[in-house]
Amino acid sequence: MGAGTIRQHRRRIAATFAGACAVLLALVQAAPAQAWGFYAHGVTGEIALANITPESRRAMNRLFAAEALLGTPDCALSTITEASVWPDCVRRDYWRWGYTAAWHYQTEPITEEYDARKNCGGGSCVSAQISRNHRILADESLPANVRLEALAFMVHFAGDIHMPLHSGDLGDRGGNDRTASYGIVPGMNLHWIWDGPLAERAITAARPALVRRYSAAERAELGTGGPADWGRESWQIARDFIYPRAFGCDPCEGDLPEETALTQEDIAASIPIAERRVTQAGLRIARLLDEAFAPGPLPEPERR
Repeated sequence: MGAGTIRQHRRRIAATFAGACAVLLALVQAAPAQAWGFYAHGVTGEIALANITPESRRAMNRLFAAEALLGTPDCALSTITEASVWPDCVRRDYWRWGYTAAWHYQTEPITEEYDARKNCGGGSCVSAQISRNHRILADESLPANVRLEALAFMVHFAGDIHMPLHSGDLGDRGGNDRTASYGIVPGMNLHWIWDGPLAERAITAARPALVRRYSAAERAELGTGGPADWGRESWQIARDFIYPRAFGCDPCEGDLPEETALTQEDIAASIPIAERRVTQAGLRIARLLDEAFAPGPLPEPERR
């Protein structure tokens, strides 16, 4: 092979590699549009479906029959997977649903003590809305479409509260204002990484698969607590792991750089945490559904 042919061959290889990297970058950067919204959220719903009682499944299917009454034809709500992403879908209709934006999170500074009542004026935060919609779902005196809307909010918010950066932050909107690289992929942010590619990698790499019927012992271990507990868990993960790992400071006080990078070692250490949070969310959603559909008195408000 002549020198000119070799140079041409090398240029073709370089162009192919650059093209592949561009495609990879585009795919990863597209993930936040979906993020927990269209993958991890869906998986939490599927875990829940695999672990609820047959009675809860039948009751839920009866509510799905009221989908048309919601008046959201662009946002389907006829399965639990669709329920898990419906609140993110309707948020695009700002004039009708914009008021729900603050219900998806409850970020609290990792340098202060956790307080489930803080940043939740008028119940406008994720932990309060899980409890509120749980009670609405359980109230059989309400119309089916009202209970169906509550089901979707409850399922989705129970997923949101398990993403650590929906609960803990450092004056940066849950890591949204911290530019970060994900391995070799630049131009993301810390929240984006935990919302999308990290959660997706944790789910796809899990062995056994996360969507399955869990044993009674597993459900007892992973399905415990209430919304305030779940928010505290997420805040603690942000405080003790995410920020120290990303910025090398423990505890993270003072000014942090606006940009960082997660190495492959950082990513590998993060995957078991992300996997556990998705699993906990799914099993806790299952428990909430079984409680809401069970006969008996309505759920009492959570003590905070």
